[in-house]
Amino acid sequence: MLQSRRAIKPVEDRRFLGIGMVIVAVLMFTGIDTSAKWLALSGIPPFEIVFLRYFVHLVIVLAVFLPTQGPGLFRSNNYKLEIIRAIVLLASTVLNFTAVKFLPLTVTGSIMFSMPLILTALSGPLLGEHVGWRRWLAILVGFAGVLIIIRPGGQEFHWAVFLSIACTISYAFYNILTRKLAGVDSPYTQQIYSALVATLCITPFAFTAWVWPSNAAGWTAFFAMGVLAAVGHLLVTVAHRLAEASVLAPFVYPQIIFMTAASWLVFADAPDIWIFVGAPVVIGSGLFIWLREKQLADRS
Repeated sequence: MLQSRRAIKPVEDRRFLGIGMVIVAVLMFTGIDTSAKWLALSGIPPFEIVFLRYFVHLVIVLAVFLPTQGPGLFRSNNYKLEIIRAIVLLASTVLNFTAVKFLPLTVTGSIMFSMPLILTALSGPLLGEHVGWRRWLAILVGFAGVLIIIRPGGQEFHWAVFLSIACTISYAFYNILTRKLAGVDSPYTQQIYSALVATLCITPFAFTAWVWPSNAAGWTAFFAMGVLAAVGHLLVTVAHRLAEASVLAPFVYPQIIFMTAASWLVFADAPDIWIFVGAPVVIGSGLFIWLREKQLADRS
């Protein structure tokens, strides 16, 4: 029997709490990317890294929520949407973990900041929202900022930026699907499906060339990804129950501080001048979209 919709908490309007959860979550996501890059540079295959991220996540979710939720943890009001959401998140993770091996975290992080722009562009066809010319202009300006960061045709250009862009698009779809599931399934059910489906999909590829970490730092990163993912994505899932996606989207931007610090301190990748030129353009475009959507919401 499907889980009763009345058993699921309705979407609430607690914006400040949701925003705080997103800020903490992006700190967790910085830890995931830092751990993934460390393992990749240590010679751990990408599919193994992705498997670890989801398998540890799955174990934690089962250990924490199965004793209290029981079989209801697996009951969904929309199995199809849960599976699609999990696959989209898995695709985003595979693309990102491959990209961070070749690119500084500041570059992958800055490209990820275009996600609110993509989210706005997709909100029309997928969520039925009207996007006016001002927001379309902001989207174009924001993508110009991305071009400043990646500098196609320049000597520093690396093909892995296309992976990072594809990752960002996938993650925008994930955010849209998360919003669609808010109030439909509990955060715990969403967590179990995102971890379970991804683990099942990636397992056949994870053990083809397994490599164990060779030092304490590697072992720490080995297990940290899943823990950080479990905490971070649970926070994001709950945050989407507390505030609109368009409200939460701009607050991924503190991650540039976390990413810059991790890139510089852990990998000695100092950001170049173009990050400081392009990233504010992307961030400014996202903030304009947020302010414009807030104005429109206040008028309605």
